[in-house]
Amino acid sequence: MLMGDNALFEDEVNAAMSAALDNGLQVTALHNHFFFDQPKVYFMHISGMGDASQLAQGVRKLMDAVEGIRSKHHLPSVTFGPAVPMPSHVSGEPLERILAHKGEASDGMFKVTIGRKTSVHDDTMGNQMGVNTWAGFAGTDDNAVVDGDFAILESELQPVLKSLRGAGINIVAIHQHMTDEQPRMMFLHYWGQGKAQRLAQAVKSALDLTHTAQEQS
Repeated sequence: MLMGDNALFEDEVNAAMSAALDNGLQVTALHNHFFFDQPKVYFMHISGMGDASQLAQGVRKLMDAVEGIRSKHHLPSVTFGPAVPMPSHVSGEPLERILAHKGEASDGMFKVTIGRKTSVHDDTMGNQMGVNTWAGFAGTDDNAVVDGDFAILESELQPVLKSLRGAGINIVAIHQHMTDEQPRMMFLHYWGQGKAQRLAQAVKSALDLTHTAQEQS
C-alpha cells in the first residue's frame, strides 16, 4: 500500500495529477495548507495498492512531470492561459443539448446546475442545499472558460478525474463539503479553457461516469 502527499506549485498540479493517474496511482485530495504563501503551494494526496516497484515507478513519473514543468519555466506560472474576451457572449442552447440539462443565462454567461442526493441524520440533502454538479461558461463560443464543481461518490472520483484530465480540464480542488452524510459525497472543482461546446462535451463525458441521472429519476 502506498500513501503520499505532494507539495506542488499551482502550475505543477495538473501535470503531476495526470502522471499519477496514468501510472496506476489514485489522487484522493487536493487543497492548500496556507494563506498568503508566494508562490502558492498546493498539496495533492495520492494512494495505491499493488507491486511496490510499480507503485514507486508511478511516484517517479509524477516527480518527473514536476521536473519537466520546472525545467521549462523556472518561475511558477500565475495563470492558466490568456484571458477570454469580455463582455461574455456564450450561446446556451448548444450547451444545453450537449449536457442534456436546462441552464440559466446572465450577462452573456451560461450556467447549468445538476442536483444530487444524499442524507444527513435521515434528512435528505439535495440541489438546494448545495449538493450539485455545475458548470459555468464565460467568454465566447470560440474562446470560453468553464468553471465548475462535481459532486461525486467516492467510487466515482478516479474515473471522473481521469476523464476530465484526459480532456485537458484542470482540477483545482478535491475535498468534502459535509460530514456524516450517507452516501459520502466528494467535491471536485475544475477549470478549463477552449471552445465552449468542446468544454461542455468534456463535462458531459465525465458526468456520464457518475450515477447522477439515476438519482434524479
